[in-house]
Amino acid sequence: MSDETLNISLDDAEALISAAMRSCGVSSTAAMSVARALVAAEAEGQNGHGFSRVNDYVAQVRSGKINAHAEPKVIPDAPSAIRIDADYGFAYPALDIAFETIVPLARFQGVASAAVFQSHHCGALSVQVARLAEEGLVGMMVANAPASMAPWGGKKPIFGTNPIAFSAPRESGSPLVIDLSLSKVARGKVMHARKTGTEIPDGWALDREGNATTDPVAALDGTMLPIGEAKGTALALMVEILASVMTGANFSTDAGSFFTADGSKPNTGQFLIAFDPQNRAEFIGRIEQLLQSIEKMEGARLPGSRRAQSIQHSKTNGIMVPKLYLDAARAMAA
Repeated sequence: MSDETLNISLDDAEALISAAMRSCGVSSTAAMSVARALVAAEAEGQNGHGFSRVNDYVAQVRSGKINAHAEPKVIPDAPSAIRIDADYGFAYPALDIAFETIVPLARFQGVASAAVFQSHHCGALSVQVARLAEEGLVGMMVANAPASMAPWGGKKPIFGTNPIAFSAPRESGSPLVIDLSLSKVARGKVMHARKTGTEIPDGWALDREGNATTDPVAALDGTMLPIGEAKGTALALMVEILASVMTGANFSTDAGSFFTADGSKPNTGQFLIAFDPQNRAEFIGRIEQLLQSIEKMEGARLPGSRRAQSIQHSKTNGIMVPKLYLDAARAMAA
């Protein structure tokens, strides 16, 4: 398969994805929400959560697996806690509502949370928590996904890649943003490799017989390997409880695929928490002291630094996208 890539500006990329979404009946508001999230993921180098998802999303809208006319609804749970019914639509509009709701709540109460259910693939969590840090808040987010990872020592997938993300504001420049898939890599990277006809590195996944594989097709039919061995699947269990049990979403074992147009709706969950530092000046001073001690250390790298560099480069130079993805999006948008 051709590995040709083409350059496109961030604005043009958003317009293209939005048009592709609208072509299958998605509202303008939801289409732009999807486009912003996918392009933001591309800008920070997360190509498994960018243009590679467009064709899958459109196919799922057309099959009814994603509700094109979803109307997310806020359900108050407590003074600083809400639930959001995503109405089996895209996760991104529901997350936009979560952001708009918990930012003022956190500023008033000191902490606020949002539990999203009846949701779908939520892309790069870094994109969402960064928004909280840009508002001066500390943010955390977890999400579950269709089962693809076995408990340590087991063979049957129970957990999704179940990512976790964290963000904090800084005195100037980009906020601290940490985004971890609890598998060694996000499963979207394996799907991207399958679509572009490339192998995956050894150590990412096992085939269905439990053997190591570099074949993305065999990997998608098998299991993802966790970070940190048993510790990774312990963290995946924690995320599963927050993202499915706490929200009322499906367990990962019951969630329909994010990749195929057939099958049941995923009904996955996302859980967000926003904290407002009570003494902002003291907080900023102390976090700078901590982070600068890492930045100044020879050989050390602050988590998220490559992400920040990639975003700045993308804003100036645009993003490089596989031609087959751009051709498909342009055909849908025409």
